[in-house]
Amino acid sequence: MKAVFRFEDFEIWKDGIQVTKSLLIIANDLEDRKLYRFAEQLRAAAMSITNNIAEGSGSFSDKEFAQFLNISRRSIFECVNILIILNETGLVLKDNLEIHKEKLDHLSRKITLFRKSIS
Repeated sequence: MKAVFRFEDFEIWKDGIQVTKSLLIIANDLEDRKLYRFAEQLRAAAMSITNNIAEGSGSFSDKEFAQFLNISRRSIFECVNILIILNETGLVLKDNLEIHKEKLDHLSRKITLFRKSIS
């Protein structure tokens, strides 16, 4: 199926969707354990990654798009922080933390490179 929106063709958006899906699984697990605030915070930060890529792709200038990419990147850092806290409190296993940190770091680097390519 042909992409209708510009962001659908971006590898960073596609990768972000995959990472977000795995973070939403953690958020759903937290919610099942009645840890609603943790679930809500992780869900919002995870969704912000791809939401900002999508929203920014509709910008009229690369400078404005770059600002949205920066917000997306900062949301990655927020997700990592949340996962670390969840790990420190025994709510996320160390192995799961490390897997997600690696995925999020890789995505952060790709967003940075993409941002540089449009500036």
